[in-house]
Amino acid sequence: MKIFGMKLMSVLAAGVVGVALGHSPALLAQGTASIHGHVNNAAGQPLTTGDVRLTTDKNPNAANRKFDYTFPINAQGDFEGKDIKPGNYLAAVYQNNVSPDFIPSLDLKAGDDKVVNFDMTRKEYIDKMSPAEKQQLEEYKKNAASAMAANAKIANLNNLLKSARTDTAAGKYDSAIKSMTDATTAKPDEPILWVALGDAQLGAANAALKAAHDAKVTDASVPDKFAAAEASYQKALELNAKAAKPSVDITAAANNQLGQAYGKSGKPKEAGAAYDAAAKADPTKAGMYYYNEAATLFNANAMDDAAAAADKAAAADPTKADAYYIKGQSLIQKATVDPKTNKVTAPPDCVAAYQKYLELAPTGAHADEVKGILQGIGEPIKSSYKAPGKK
Repeated sequence: MKIFGMKLMSVLAAGVVGVALGHSPALLAQGTASIHGHVNNAAGQPLTTGDVRLTTDKNPNAANRKFDYTFPINAQGDFEGKDIKPGNYLAAVYQNNVSPDFIPSLDLKAGDDKVVNFDMTRKEYIDKMSPAEKQQLEEYKKNAASAMAANAKIANLNNLLKSARTDTAAGKYDSAIKSMTDATTAKPDEPILWVALGDAQLGAANAALKAAHDAKVTDASVPDKFAAAEASYQKALELNAKAAKPSVDITAAANNQLGQAYGKSGKPKEAGAAYDAAAKADPTKAGMYYYNEAATLFNANAMDDAAAAADKAAAADPTKADAYYIKGQSLIQKATVDPKTNKVTAPPDCVAAYQKYLELAPTGAHADEVKGILQGIGEPIKSSYKAPGKK
């Protein structure tokens, strides 16, 4: 016989028949019977393929037996059969043309709706197994138990990850940090969990920094908060690099976020290196990563570095208008004022960046601001701009 994918040759034992009231006989065709039930293998798992067959042919030579009805078993191990002619049947489970279990006598009368369950975990079934078959069964149960435990652990980690991402997006950073601390403790070798922990820690650090700025005070815990996020992203990158198949997405995302953490904590060179690594990992998004670098460094008041990053963003994506805006804003800091005439002179690259922004985004979010700056320093503004790509 065959259970859970193994061929076993022991003698077959009879199944179990019961009667249920869950199906209404009124739904049956007049003068016929119906059955429904469930099939478990010897390990207690649903038999997810195969069928249940009925026959009145009691030919002792099973190979030549003809079956009157065949009902498929679904993925949950359940089956159902209707419009069965009353009579006494042999009911058998078949999988790959091998019958692991059968019921020698199933009496059906007109109007019957019987539960017919095949439970191969019953003692009579197990007792008829050979020692080798029983050993196979125990090994299967052991492996199945380990797999179930592993699946349960993964499911729990996925729930923690989902919860943490939701909490981080909602600004509930402490809750997110708690979830991902539990997750990384349970599975410390999973890079994505460390990325999610870093995201929660970075959110907490940014929130603390903003709160201190708004209150015009110094929060001594802020550097440590950023350092914690940096450590989590570095851990994710370290684990991902050691993986058999490192994830490009994790490399890019962790470096992108690490760049923000470095930038906020006053480490512009480290930030630039992290954003460069993100762009190298996923060149298709290089424009976005370099723009993030430019914005992070600009907000960190590292103007020269921000302008250089804006150049990289524009080179990777020449249509990214905001990269030119950041470059202009970074370079305008170097404008000079003639003490005699009060004329403001901005670096040529600054003016060119502003003009390029207006060319790409003539009605963009910063268009009026840029026009005002150019007017203020006496630079001409084109009366109209054409959309990129049009002549």
